Amino acid sequence: MELRPDEERILNGEEGESRRKAMELLVALGKVYGAEDLIGISSAHLSGASYKTIGDGGLKYLSDQVGGGAKVSVPATLNPVGMDLCRWKEMHISEEFAVKQQKIVELYGKMGVMTTCSCTPYTGANVPRFGDHVAWAESSALSFVNSFIGARTNREGGPGALAAAIVGKTANYGLHLDDMRAPSVVIDADIDGSVFSYSLLGQAVGSTIGGRIPYFRGLPVNTGVEEAKALSAAMAAAGSVAMWHAENVTPEAGRHDISDLEKISIRKKELEEAYEKLNTADDVQLIALGCPHLTEKEIREIASMLKGKKKKQGSPEIWFCTSAATREKCAEDVRILEEFGPVLADTCMVVAPIEGTFSRTGTNSAKAGNYLPTLCSQSVMCKDIAKLMEAVY
Repeated sequence: MELRPDEERILNGEEGESRRKAMELLVALGKVYGAEDLIGISSAHLSGASYKTIGDGGLKYLSDQVGGGAKVSVPATLNPVGMDLCRWKEMHISEEFAVKQQKIVELYGKMGVMTTCSCTPYTGANVPRFGDHVAWAESSALSFVNSFIGARTNREGGPGALAAAIVGKTANYGLHLDDMRAPSVVIDADIDGSVFSYSLLGQAVGSTIGGRIPYFRGLPVNTGVEEAKALSAAMAAAGSVAMWHAENVTPEAGRHDISDLEKISIRKKELEEAYEKLNTADDVQLIALGCPHLTEKEIREIASMLKGKKKKQGSPEIWFCTSAATREKCAEDVRILEEFGPVLADTCMVVAPIEGTFSRTGTNSAKAGNYLPTLCSQSVMCKDIAKLMEAVY
């Protein structure tokens, strides 16, 4: 790799040990992936925030970073943690877990990270612009910003994204480069346009193409934030899709010749197969919505669905997961949801230790449907929100 004089100074330790270690990691990653140089970033989004996923080893790593004086040099946000930081008792969280989780968030805060703890930072505090180079580590969020916004990031790991945030640069390879952002397969899609249909489409496509970049034809032209996040999340979980294009929807869709690409059709049969694969439970103890986090629009729609209804005795526990900022924006709708279950911020069911309390969980998210069995030992019911609510009122 070719380093500029200021980068050489950091690598030589002239700007402190924490920046030296961060630069050392970025250079190592760059050499692995064949990067010729580093590129400046406008923001970072960090994973590795839940105590459930990083454990005591991760806690020590963050403590060492803070002890070494590590500070982020660009705006940086944080992924969901293992609990609502204020309402963890409602999630059946132990005090031991809570103390360590609070410590993790505190350590990130000391490094200058915004402790918003959301998987949808692009709806709030961290909104890249078209063409921005960023270093994001949340699989669904990075796919969303690559695709729907047109910013540029690779599928970063937690330590790599933190290193990039500290230095303000990342290795210049992969999806930072024009020719690596071209689609490699065309998907002819036929869906009903509901958010859940986008999630099923993502499940079917991710399971089929792995990590390739799809170009969608046939998506509704009014595809918005909610639909794009559901599609991004499902493809990232069912495969490893980090970017997608959609005709008349995404900003880079018209830049590439797709005439010679492989064509795959996703119709009713493929969507039904995806649905059957996701559903492994006939009844549930918990219904958890918000993976990725519910937007303001989704909270309002759910509140409209539940308004005037009463929760049935003996019905499943319900969690509504969103960001703290979104929860604050729609207080009246949140009040309606709270009659059925807690509206939780900072967390989601996938990174929370739900396996200690539940074994069967319902969700409207194909992303959660992929991760709940492996990360949380859950049998899953994956359906549209309206269908899930039939067990509630």
